[in-house]
Amino acid sequence: MPLPFGHILSQYRPLLIQLATFLGVGFTALLFHFLVLSALVEWEVVGPVSASLVGFVVGSCVTYTLNSRFTFKSTRSHAGAMPRYFAVAGVAFVLNGVLMDVFVHRLGVFYLLAQFLTSALVLCWTFTGYRVWAFAEKRPRPEAS
Repeated sequence: MPLPFGHILSQYRPLLIQLATFLGVGFTALLFHFLVLSALVEWEVVGPVSASLVGFVVGSCVTYTLNSRFTFKSTRSHAGAMPRYFAVAGVAFVLNGVLMDVFVHRLGVFYLLAQFLTSALVLCWTFTGYRVWAFAEKRPRPEAS
């Protein structure tokens, strides 16, 4: 008896499409993040952890714009979604800084590899936070009786 993969795939298709779009947006933001990180470190402007945090801010601007429009197709206004987005991004910012510090200064990992590992870990938090809270569909208020 064949397994119902078609049913399973159709059931999770919207989530899989959303995750694939999120990863595409994330890759675009990661390019900006890595460009800023590399430039600041290689030109000896700041160290890897500070450069990573600056790159994170640049990447966050890219992800807000693209995720609100394409990934989550938010029904919230920017006034409603933006504070939630930046709350999730704020936690991600702190995670990014802590993980980069651990990888680079405590474990001696090369800063670009450290950023790759950090980004992969932070991605788990951001997808969940953006999906279930920041860009979640705005639920209508129940009518008063």
